[in-house]
Amino acid sequence: VQLQASGGGLVQAGGSLRLSCAASGRTFSDYYMAWFRQAPGKEREFVASISRSSIMTNYADSVKGRFTISRDNAKNTVYLQMDSLKPEDTAVYYCAADRGYGTIAENYDYWGQGTQVTVSS
Repeated sequence: VQLQASGGGLVQAGGSLRLSCAASGRTFSDYYMAWFRQAPGKEREFVASISRSSIMTNYADSVKGRFTISRDNAKNTVYLQMDSLKPEDTAVYYCAADRGYGTIAENYDYWGQGTQVTVSS
């Protein structure tokens, strides 16, 4: 499956952004989807994941209550709504797909190209 992330940008602290990730090439609803992020000099970290039918979602503690992951299987797209953004949310955000459900980046087989999110203080 091919993934194309978009929606990043520069925003002030307290602001909002919505990331999108469009999938193609395989049956989107067969895959669990996730967002990860990587800040300069840091390891790639889990942000959020969603099950194939949206029944299950999971969030990193650092974003819980501020970020919301969702998906539209009819549009082959997964979203990440990011509210109350903080400077420490600054990173490149990646969408990922896998047939299994989890929080470990190494377990995800398919990755988008990343989109930069910068939060100014």
